[in-house]
Amino acid sequence: MTILSVYAIFADADEAERIGRLVVEERLAACVNILGPVRSIYRWHGKVEQANEVAATFKTSEAGAQALIERIAALHSYEVPCVVASPVAAVLDSYGAWVEASVG
Repeated sequence: MTILSVYAIFADADEAERIGRLVVEERLAACVNILGPVRSIYRWHGKVEQANEVAATFKTSEAGAQALIERIAALHSYEVPCVVASPVAAVLDSYGAWVEASVG
């Protein structure tokens, strides 16, 4: 069983919650953890910008990760949202089984 953690940045907490709830309801993610605000500094259209944003992590199966990433991007307010996946190196067996059973 391979579990992935999908990290995404949102414009605000409302967007993170709206998208998070929807992808859990759609069984693309087992859960989402909406984290506190983050201060982002980034280059956009040739200029250095900064913004207050909200980070979130989603847990899903390896098989469902690409569908989750694409769904988040389709629902997102940003033209080019940050949505990246990382494999979880180790997981409690019962938690991994729960994630696998909760998606798909």
